[in-house]
Amino acid sequence: METKPRTFRRSVDDDRVIGGVCDGLAEHYQLDPGRVRWAFLILSLFFGLGIAAYISLWLVVPEQEQVEEEGERRPTGLVPWIVRVLFSVAVPIIFFIVMRAGFIWLRGGEAHQLLIAVVAIIWGVGGTALLFVIANAVVEQLPSQWTAAIQPFVFVGPGLAILGWYLFMPVVRSLWASFFDAPTKQFVGLENYVFVFTDRTMLEAFRNNVLWLVIGTGLAVIFGLIIAVLADRTHPVFEVITKSLIFLPMAISFVGAGVIWRLVYAFKPAGQPQIGLLNAVVTAFGADPIGWISEAPINTILFIIVFIWMQAGYAMVILSAALKGVPQELLEAGRIDGATEVQIFLNIMVPYIQGTIITVSTSILLLTLKVFDIVWTMTGGQYGSHVIGTVFFRQMFTFVHNGRASAIAMVLLILVIPVMWYNLKQFQEQEAF
Repeated sequence: METKPRTFRRSVDDDRVIGGVCDGLAEHYQLDPGRVRWAFLILSLFFGLGIAAYISLWLVVPEQEQVEEEGERRPTGLVPWIVRVLFSVAVPIIFFIVMRAGFIWLRGGEAHQLLIAVVAIIWGVGGTALLFVIANAVVEQLPSQWTAAIQPFVFVGPGLAILGWYLFMPVVRSLWASFFDAPTKQFVGLENYVFVFTDRTMLEAFRNNVLWLVIGTGLAVIFGLIIAVLADRTHPVFEVITKSLIFLPMAISFVGAGVIWRLVYAFKPAGQPQIGLLNAVVTAFGADPIGWISEAPINTILFIIVFIWMQAGYAMVILSAALKGVPQELLEAGRIDGATEVQIFLNIMVPYIQGTIITVSTSILLLTLKVFDIVWTMTGGQYGSHVIGTVFFRQMFTFVHNGRASAIAMVLLILVIPVMWYNLKQFQEQEAF
C-alpha cells in the first residue's frame, strides 16, 4: 500500500510524540514504523538519562575529599555509579509509562471535559509526587552510605532527563531535518546550509542582525547605565518615578511595541494629513513626509530604537541595583584624591560592576540574535529589514521548507552557544569567589 509523503504540518498535528519523530526515518529506510519508534524511545531514554546521571554525578555528589572531611564515606567506583544511573533511568521510565497510560485512559473516556481536565491535573501532579515519594522510600531502605550516594539522583536525574527530552531532542531532530528536503524525505546533504550562507535574503538578515547586535545591545546597556547613575543621584521620590517610567515599556510585548511605533513612523503622501507622529513633526517644518519603514537601512535603525526603548529599562534596573552595592568608602576616597565625578564613574563604578554589565549585555545580546516580533509586526521583513528570525519564519510557515528552516535554526543555535558558554564561565568564576 502506497503511503503519502509526510509533510511538516502532518508531523505537527501528530499526537504521538515518538511517531512524529520516527516516521520519516521509517519511510526513508523502509522499516517498520512501530519498531523504529520503540528502538528510538529506548535508545534516547538510556542515552539521555545516562548523560543526565553523569551530569548529576558532577553537579550533586560532593568530591570524596569533602565527604571525608565531614566524617562520612560514600561508596565509590564503577558499581555505585551504575546504580546511580539505573535509579536515574528507572524513575522517569516508570513515570513516563504510568503517566502515558493514565492520560490515554482519560482521553478515551466519555466523561465531561471539565472533569477529565481536573482528573488529569490531579493525576499529573499527584502521580509525579507519589512516584518520587515511593522512590525516595525505596532508597531510604538501603544502607545509609548508599542512601546518601543515590538519593540526589532520584530527584535530580529525572528532572534533567525531562529537560533533556524537551530541549536536547528537538535540537537533534532539527539537526537531522537540516540535511533533508522540504518534506524531510530526501537527503540533500549540505544544500540547506549552502542556501543559508549564499541566499540574498539570508545575507541581508545577517547584516541586519549585526546592526541589531552592535547598536541595539550597546546603546541599551549604555543608556540603562547612564539613567541608573543619574536616577540614583536624585531625590528618592523622583528616583522612583523616573525608574518606573523608564521601566514601563518592559511591560509591553514586542508585538505591542511594534504596533505602537508603527503608528509613530506611519507615512502618508504629501498633501494628506499625517497620522504618524514623526512625519507630522517633519511636515510641520515644511519638509516632505518620509517613508521611514520602507527605506533601508534607515528602517532597521528605527526598529532598533524601539528595542532600545524597551530594553534600557531592564538594563537600568539591574545596573542600578549593582551600583547601590558600590562601597561609599571607595567613592569618598576617590573624591578626596581629587577625582572628578566622571573619573569616579569610569575608574571606580564601572570596574566594580563589570560582572553585572557583562551579564546584562549578554542577556540583551541573546535577544537581538533572536529578534523577530518587532520586524515582523512593522514590515514583515520587507524593504530590506529581514533578520534571521523572520527568514526562518518564512521558510517554515510560508514556504513550508522544513529543511531550510532547520538549517537556519541550527546556525542561530551555533551563534548563541558562545554567548551561553561565556555566561556560564562568568557564573562559575563568580561562584569561585
